Amino acid sequence: MDVLVVGAGVVGCAVAWRLQQAGARCTVLERSIPGAEASSAAAGILAPQVEADGPGPFLDLCLASRALYPDFARELGEVAGFEVGYQASGALLTAFDDGEADEARTRVAWQRQAGLEAEWLDDVALHALEPALSPSILGAARFAGDHQVDNRLLVKALSIAAAKSGARFVPTQVRRLIESGGRVVGVMTDDGLLHADAVVVAAGAWTGLVPGALPDPSILRPARGQMAMVHTRAPLVRHVVFGAQGYAVPRPDGRLLLGSTVEFVGFDKQVTAGGLAAILSRGIALIPAVADAPLVETWAGFRPQTADGLPLLGAGAAPGLFLASGHFRNGILLTPITAVVLRDLILERAPAVDITAFRADRNVRKL
Repeated sequence: MDVLVVGAGVVGCAVAWRLQQAGARCTVLERSIPGAEASSAAAGILAPQVEADGPGPFLDLCLASRALYPDFARELGEVAGFEVGYQASGALLTAFDDGEADEARTRVAWQRQAGLEAEWLDDVALHALEPALSPSILGAARFAGDHQVDNRLLVKALSIAAAKSGARFVPTQVRRLIESGGRVVGVMTDDGLLHADAVVVAAGAWTGLVPGALPDPSILRPARGQMAMVHTRAPLVRHVVFGAQGYAVPRPDGRLLLGSTVEFVGFDKQVTAGGLAAILSRGIALIPAVADAPLVETWAGFRPQTADGLPLLGAGAAPGLFLASGHFRNGILLTPITAVVLRDLILERAPAVDITAFRADRNVRKL
């Protein structure tokens, strides 16, 4: 089977890798450098529990993908020849006031009732665990199962793994889908027509710009996220730390990623003074020592958001078309499960998880 994959971010590369392993022949089409957009601009947080408002299909999907990560990262590292920075760091949801503390304790309670690992730490226990956190923090919910990965290493490794498995990468712009007899049979690119048995659109925030990919392009929009990085001699914290308006992600080498904004400004990729000020102030509020750390990098990326906040997975509007997009802030987390789901659907196997809530042909309102 010949498959065209539109988009060479983490999702597109992972789908191509898994399909190649299953015997398909994949060509990955990317207008830029693989992983140059959202995949490289992310923070690599693998934290379905810390951000979950309640149980449901989306949390189940995120937990299923998180469960794949240890073996996924190990296999990927062996194939690519280097580790992808998978860290079982745990995550903290901090509380600065009684209202935030009540919300965090409520999250701990329902998750424990659901059989998930979660605990509330009072201020004494929290600061014994992470002494660099602000003394103004009253406590935190701790989710030991929420982890992280170095997303920049991840996308490099996935592009290498896909290429080693036989996937072909073609730098080109996809102009439109090609249909014949009511079926998608290929794409038109800047370099001409390419035919295939199936086309996977994994173009992230740019999915709606591929004519024919979505029933209505307005169901998905780019959400700009600005980020900053400081660097200290040793890591300031061990956990991924969340506050009400931001987060901090420690890397083992002393880098600390601070994020993030959520802005709907089209495809304007600028880092703004206001955005940067908000990110840094939130980071300092969480970890006061950030104020003295050198600022080494700032950037922005676009996350693909749907109106209901759920990804678009599976068959598209026409036979032969498949979508793997709309992951919003969970693209890195959902990469392993998305790859196996798309592989199974394209090869006409029953997927291992229920994707009814994420069907690409569901009724999603315009944004």
